[in-house]
Amino acid sequence: MADSLKNINVYIANPRGFCAGVDRAIQIVEVALEKYGAPVYVRHEIVHNKFVVEGLKKRGAIFVDELDEVPADVPVVFSAHGVPKSVPEEARRRQMLYVDATCPLVSKVHREAERHEKSGSEIIMIGHAGHAEVVGTMGQVGEGRITLVETPQDVEKLELENTDNVAYITQTTLSLDDTADIIAALKVKFPGIQDPRKEDICYATTNRQGAVKVLAEKAEAVLIIGAPNSSNSKRLVEVARRQGCKSMLIQRAEDIDWNWFQDVENVGISAGASAPEILVEEVITAFRERYNITLDTVMTVEENVQFKLPAILLREA
Repeated sequence: MADSLKNINVYIANPRGFCAGVDRAIQIVEVALEKYGAPVYVRHEIVHNKFVVEGLKKRGAIFVDELDEVPADVPVVFSAHGVPKSVPEEARRRQMLYVDATCPLVSKVHREAERHEKSGSEIIMIGHAGHAEVVGTMGQVGEGRITLVETPQDVEKLELENTDNVAYITQTTLSLDDTADIIAALKVKFPGIQDPRKEDICYATTNRQGAVKVLAEKAEAVLIIGAPNSSNSKRLVEVARRQGCKSMLIQRAEDIDWNWFQDVENVGISAGASAPEILVEEVITAFRERYNITLDTVMTVEENVQFKLPAILLREA
Protein backbone atom coordinates (compact mmCIF):
# COMPACT_ATOMS: atom_id res chain seq x y z
CA MET A 1 0.00 0.00 0.00
CA ALA A 2 2.72 2.42 1.03
CA ASP A 3 4.61 1.79 -2.24
CA SER A 4 1.69 3.19 -4.23
CA LEU A 5 1.74 6.50 -2.38
CA LYS A 6 3.39 9.58 -3.80
CA ASN A 7 6.85 10.43 -2.46
CA ILE A 8 7.24 13.86 -0.83
CA ASN A 9 10.20 15.42 0.94
CA VAL A 10 9.11 17.31 4.05
CA TYR A 11 11.45 19.93 5.48
CA ILE A 12 10.78 21.13 9.02
CA ALA A 13 12.09 24.53 10.07
CA ASN A 14 14.10 24.83 13.25
CA PRO A 15 13.59 27.20 15.04
CA ARG A 16 9.81 27.20 14.83
CA GLY A 17 6.83 27.51 17.15
CA PHE A 18 6.85 28.83 20.70
CA CYS A 19 9.21 31.66 21.57
CA ALA A 20 10.36 32.44 25.10
CA GLY A 21 7.75 35.20 25.54
CA VAL A 22 4.86 32.94 24.53
CA ASP A 23 6.17 30.06 26.63
CA ARG A 24 6.41 32.39 29.64
CA ALA A 25 2.90 33.83 29.10
CA ILE A 26 1.27 30.39 28.96
CA GLN A 27 3.26 29.28 31.99
CA ILE A 28 2.08 32.39 33.87
CA VAL A 29 -1.57 31.39 33.38
CA GLU A 30 -0.82 27.78 34.36
CA VAL A 31 1.08 28.80 37.51
CA ALA A 32 -1.62 31.33 38.43
CA LEU A 33 -4.25 28.58 38.19
CA GLU A 34 -2.13 26.36 40.47
CA LYS A 35 -1.39 29.17 42.94
CA TYR A 36 -4.80 30.84 43.15
CA GLY A 37 -7.15 28.13 41.88
CA ALA A 38 -9.75 28.51 39.16
CA PRO A 39 -11.04 30.76 37.85
CA VAL A 40 -8.21 32.98 36.68
CA TYR A 41 -9.31 35.70 34.28
CA VAL A 42 -7.20 36.68 31.28
CA ARG A 43 -7.63 40.00 29.48
CA HIS A 44 -7.57 39.18 25.75
CA GLU A 45 -6.10 35.97 24.30
CA ILE A 46 -2.95 35.21 26.28
CA VAL A 47 -1.34 34.43 22.90
CA HIS A 48 -2.91 34.34 19.45
CA ASN A 49 -3.63 30.62 19.18
CA LYS A 50 -7.06 29.00 19.51
CA PHE A 51 -5.66 25.59 20.52
CA VAL A 52 -3.69 27.14 23.39
CA VAL A 53 -6.60 29.31 24.54
CA GLU A 54 -9.08 26.41 24.49
CA GLY A 55 -6.65 24.27 26.50
CA LEU A 56 -6.35 26.94 29.18
CA LYS A 57 -10.13 27.40 29.27
CA LYS A 58 -10.48 23.72 30.14
CA ARG A 59 -8.17 24.27 33.10
CA GLY A 60 -10.20 27.18 34.46
CA ALA A 61 -9.02 30.29 32.62
CA ILE A 62 -11.72 32.76 31.58
CA PHE A 63 -10.87 35.09 28.69
CA VAL A 64 -12.45 38.54 28.56
CA ASP A 65 -12.07 41.67 26.47
CA GLU A 66 -11.87 44.28 29.22
CA LEU A 67 -11.34 44.59 32.99
CA ASP A 68 -14.96 45.58 33.64
CA GLU A 69 -15.85 41.93 32.91
CA VAL A 70 -13.59 40.73 35.75
CA PRO A 71 -14.97 40.36 39.31
CA ALA A 72 -13.01 42.25 41.94
CA ASP A 73 -12.02 39.19 43.98
CA VAL A 74 -10.28 37.05 41.34
CA PRO A 75 -6.81 37.28 39.75
CA VAL A 76 -6.43 38.61 36.21
CA VAL A 77 -3.57 38.11 33.76
CA PHE A 78 -2.64 40.60 31.02
CA SER A 79 -1.71 39.05 27.66
CA ALA A 80 1.78 38.65 26.20
CA HIS A 81 1.10 41.44 23.69
CA GLY A 82 1.14 44.13 26.37
CA VAL A 83 -1.52 46.59 27.50
CA PRO A 84 -1.93 50.38 27.61
CA LYS A 85 -0.91 51.99 30.92
CA SER A 86 -4.58 52.67 31.61
CA VAL A 87 -5.21 48.94 32.17
CA PRO A 88 -2.93 48.33 35.19
CA GLU A 89 -3.95 51.76 36.50
CA GLU A 90 -7.58 50.64 36.48
CA ALA A 91 -6.62 47.32 38.11
CA ARG A 92 -4.82 49.14 40.91
CA ARG A 93 -7.73 51.52 41.36
CA ARG A 94 -10.02 48.53 41.84
CA GLN A 95 -7.41 46.85 44.10
CA MET A 96 -7.33 43.82 41.82
CA LEU A 97 -4.70 41.09 41.95
CA TYR A 98 -3.14 41.19 38.49
CA VAL A 99 -0.21 39.48 36.79
CA ASP A 100 1.39 41.10 33.76
CA ALA A 101 2.40 38.51 31.14
CA THR A 102 3.70 41.11 28.67
CA CYS A 103 6.68 39.70 26.78
CA PRO A 104 9.86 41.32 28.14
CA LEU A 105 10.86 42.25 24.59
CA VAL A 106 7.57 44.13 24.14
CA SER A 107 8.15 45.82 27.52
CA LYS A 108 11.52 46.99 26.17
CA VAL A 109 9.69 48.83 23.36
CA HIS A 110 7.30 50.32 25.95
CA ARG A 111 10.25 51.75 27.85
CA GLU A 112 11.67 53.19 24.62
CA ALA A 113 8.39 54.98 23.93
CA GLU A 114 8.42 56.46 27.44
CA ARG A 115 12.04 57.58 27.03
CA HIS A 116 11.28 59.30 23.75
CA GLU A 117 8.24 61.03 25.24
CA LYS A 118 10.35 62.39 28.12
CA SER A 119 12.94 63.76 25.69
CA GLY A 120 10.23 65.49 23.66
CA SER A 121 10.78 63.39 20.53
CA GLU A 122 8.24 63.03 17.77
CA ILE A 123 7.60 59.26 17.98
CA ILE A 124 6.80 57.15 14.95
CA MET A 125 5.70 53.54 15.39
CA ILE A 126 5.97 51.02 12.59
CA GLY A 127 3.23 48.44 13.04
CA HIS A 128 -0.20 47.14 12.13
CA ALA A 129 -3.18 49.27 13.16
CA GLY A 130 -5.41 47.59 15.71
CA HIS A 131 -2.97 44.82 16.65
CA ALA A 132 -2.96 44.24 20.41
CA GLU A 133 0.76 44.93 20.71
CA VAL A 134 0.47 48.23 18.83
CA VAL A 135 -2.49 49.32 20.97
CA GLY A 136 -0.51 48.49 24.10
CA THR A 137 2.64 50.27 22.99
CA MET A 138 0.87 53.42 21.83
CA GLY A 139 -0.92 53.43 25.18
CA GLN A 140 2.35 53.89 27.08
CA VAL A 141 2.47 57.61 26.31
CA GLY A 142 0.04 60.50 26.08
CA GLU A 143 -2.64 60.46 23.42
CA GLY A 144 -1.40 61.74 20.10
CA ARG A 145 2.27 61.37 21.03
CA ILE A 146 2.86 58.42 18.66
CA THR A 147 2.14 58.38 14.94
CA LEU A 148 1.58 54.94 13.40
CA VAL A 149 2.88 54.05 9.94
CA GLU A 150 2.31 50.77 8.10
CA THR A 151 3.90 51.40 4.69
CA PRO A 152 6.50 53.61 2.97
CA GLN A 153 3.54 55.47 1.47
CA ASP A 154 2.40 56.38 4.99
CA VAL A 155 5.84 57.86 5.60
CA GLU A 156 5.58 60.07 2.53
CA LYS A 157 2.37 61.60 3.91
CA LEU A 158 3.82 62.31 7.38
CA GLU A 159 3.79 65.88 8.60
CA LEU A 160 5.50 66.43 11.96
CA GLU A 161 5.88 69.63 13.97
CA ASN A 162 9.45 69.01 15.12
CA THR A 163 11.43 67.30 12.36
CA ASP A 164 14.72 67.83 14.22
CA ASN A 165 13.82 65.43 17.04
CA VAL A 166 12.25 62.28 15.59
CA ALA A 167 12.54 58.67 16.79
CA TYR A 168 10.97 55.43 15.66
CA ILE A 169 10.00 52.19 17.36
CA THR A 170 8.50 49.04 15.87
CA GLN A 171 6.10 46.25 16.61
CA THR A 172 8.18 43.18 17.54
CA THR A 173 6.56 40.75 15.06
CA LEU A 174 6.97 42.53 11.73
CA SER A 175 8.46 41.37 8.45
CA LEU A 176 12.15 42.27 8.50
CA ASP A 177 12.17 43.07 4.78
CA ASP A 178 9.01 45.21 4.84
CA THR A 179 10.20 47.06 7.92
CA ALA A 180 13.58 47.76 6.31
CA ASP A 181 11.76 49.48 3.43
CA ILE A 182 9.78 51.65 5.86
CA ILE A 183 12.88 52.53 7.89
CA ALA A 184 14.69 53.50 4.69
CA ALA A 185 11.80 55.81 3.78
CA LEU A 186 11.89 57.35 7.27
CA LYS A 187 15.63 58.04 7.00
CA VAL A 188 15.17 59.75 3.66
CA LYS A 189 12.41 61.98 5.04
CA PHE A 190 13.99 62.55 8.47
CA PRO A 191 17.79 62.16 8.09
CA GLY A 192 18.43 62.64 11.81
CA ILE A 193 15.84 60.10 13.00
CA GLN A 194 16.88 58.08 16.05
CA ASP A 195 17.21 54.29 15.72
CA PRO A 196 16.20 52.04 18.62
CA ARG A 197 19.13 51.36 20.95
CA LYS A 198 18.63 47.70 20.13
CA GLU A 199 16.58 46.13 17.32
CA ASP A 200 12.86 46.12 18.24
CA ILE A 201 11.86 43.17 16.05
CA CYS A 202 12.36 40.25 18.41
CA TYR A 203 14.91 37.45 18.06
CA ALA A 204 12.18 34.83 17.53
CA THR A 205 10.55 36.74 14.69
CA THR A 206 13.96 37.24 13.06
CA ASN A 207 14.98 33.60 13.48
CA ARG A 208 11.69 32.15 12.20
CA GLN A 209 11.71 34.39 9.14
CA GLY A 210 15.31 33.37 8.41
CA ALA A 211 14.42 29.69 8.70
CA VAL A 212 11.45 30.08 6.34
CA LYS A 213 13.70 31.75 3.75
CA VAL A 214 15.85 28.61 3.78
CA LEU A 215 12.76 26.38 3.54
CA ALA A 216 11.55 28.35 0.53
CA GLU A 217 14.85 27.60 -1.24
CA LYS A 218 14.29 23.87 -0.80
CA ALA A 219 10.51 23.56 -1.24
CA GLU A 220 7.87 24.44 -3.81
CA ALA A 221 5.27 24.95 -1.07
CA VAL A 222 5.54 26.08 2.55
CA LEU A 223 2.86 25.53 5.21
CA ILE A 224 2.84 27.88 8.19
CA ILE A 225 0.95 26.73 11.27
CA GLY A 226 -0.56 29.66 13.13
CA ALA A 227 -3.67 31.69 13.83
CA PRO A 228 -5.16 34.13 11.31
CA ASN A 229 -4.81 36.93 13.90
CA SER A 230 -1.16 36.08 14.61
CA SER A 231 1.03 38.81 13.14
CA ASN A 232 4.25 36.83 13.20
CA SER A 233 2.60 33.80 11.55
CA LYS A 234 1.18 35.90 8.70
CA ARG A 235 4.60 37.45 8.18
CA LEU A 236 6.09 33.95 7.71
CA VAL A 237 3.67 33.32 4.85
CA GLU A 238 4.69 36.61 3.29
CA VAL A 239 8.39 35.76 3.67
CA ALA A 240 7.95 32.45 1.82
CA ARG A 241 5.98 34.11 -0.97
CA ARG A 242 8.54 36.86 -1.30
CA GLN A 243 11.10 34.11 -1.96
CA GLY A 244 8.95 32.92 -4.86
CA CYS A 245 7.43 29.97 -3.01
CA LYS A 246 3.70 29.37 -2.62
CA SER A 247 2.65 29.40 1.02
CA MET A 248 -0.48 28.86 3.09
CA LEU A 249 -1.43 29.67 6.68
CA ILE A 250 -3.27 26.86 8.51
CA GLN A 251 -4.41 26.48 12.10
CA ARG A 252 -4.63 22.67 12.15
CA ALA A 253 -3.97 19.70 9.86
CA GLU A 254 -7.69 19.64 9.06
CA ASP A 255 -7.28 22.99 7.27
CA ILE A 256 -4.87 21.61 4.65
CA ASP A 257 -6.07 21.63 1.04
CA TRP A 258 -4.45 18.44 -0.24
CA ASN A 259 -5.11 19.36 -3.87
CA TRP A 260 -2.47 21.99 -3.34
CA PHE A 261 0.28 19.32 -3.44
CA GLN A 262 -0.52 17.61 -6.75
CA ASP A 263 2.59 18.98 -8.47
CA VAL A 264 4.69 19.36 -5.33
CA GLU A 265 7.61 17.11 -4.39
CA ASN A 266 9.17 19.22 -1.63
CA VAL A 267 7.17 20.76 1.22
CA GLY A 268 8.36 23.06 3.99
CA ILE A 269 6.63 23.30 7.37
CA SER A 270 7.07 25.94 10.05
CA ALA A 271 4.99 27.41 12.86
CA GLY A 272 4.43 30.88 14.22
CA ALA A 273 5.71 31.84 17.67
CA SER A 274 2.37 31.11 19.36
CA ALA A 275 1.76 27.68 17.75
CA PRO A 276 2.48 24.65 19.98
CA GLU A 277 4.64 21.77 18.75
CA ILE A 278 1.73 19.32 19.03
CA LEU A 279 0.15 21.04 16.01
CA VAL A 280 3.35 20.58 13.99
CA GLU A 281 3.34 16.87 14.89
CA GLU A 282 -0.32 16.67 13.85
CA VAL A 283 0.51 18.07 10.40
CA ILE A 284 3.45 15.67 9.95
CA THR A 285 1.17 12.76 10.87
CA ALA A 286 -1.37 13.92 8.28
CA PHE A 287 1.37 13.89 5.62
CA ARG A 288 2.48 10.39 6.67
CA GLU A 289 -1.08 9.13 6.19
CA ARG A 290 -1.20 10.37 2.59
CA TYR A 291 2.35 10.16 1.24
CA ASN A 292 5.65 8.35 1.55
CA ILE A 293 7.55 11.14 3.27
CA THR A 294 11.22 11.76 3.81
CA LEU A 295 11.51 13.99 6.86
CA ASP A 296 14.39 16.41 7.25
CA THR A 297 14.94 19.18 9.81
CA VAL A 298 16.46 22.41 8.54
CA MET A 299 18.38 24.00 11.42
CA THR A 300 19.36 27.63 10.93
CA VAL A 301 20.07 28.85 14.47
CA GLU A 302 19.84 27.48 18.01
CA GLU A 303 17.64 29.30 20.53
CA ASN A 304 18.22 29.18 24.28
CA VAL A 305 16.38 32.31 25.46
CA GLN A 306 14.34 32.02 28.65
CA PHE A 307 12.43 34.62 30.63
CA LYS A 308 11.74 34.54 34.37
CA LEU A 309 8.21 34.44 35.73
CA PRO A 310 6.88 37.57 37.47
CA ALA A 311 7.95 37.80 41.12
CA ILE A 312 4.31 37.80 42.31
CA LEU A 313 3.95 34.17 41.20
CA LEU A 314 7.14 33.08 42.92
CA ARG A 315 6.27 34.45 46.37
CA GLU A 316 5.14 32.07 49.05
CA ALA A 317 1.41 32.31 49.81
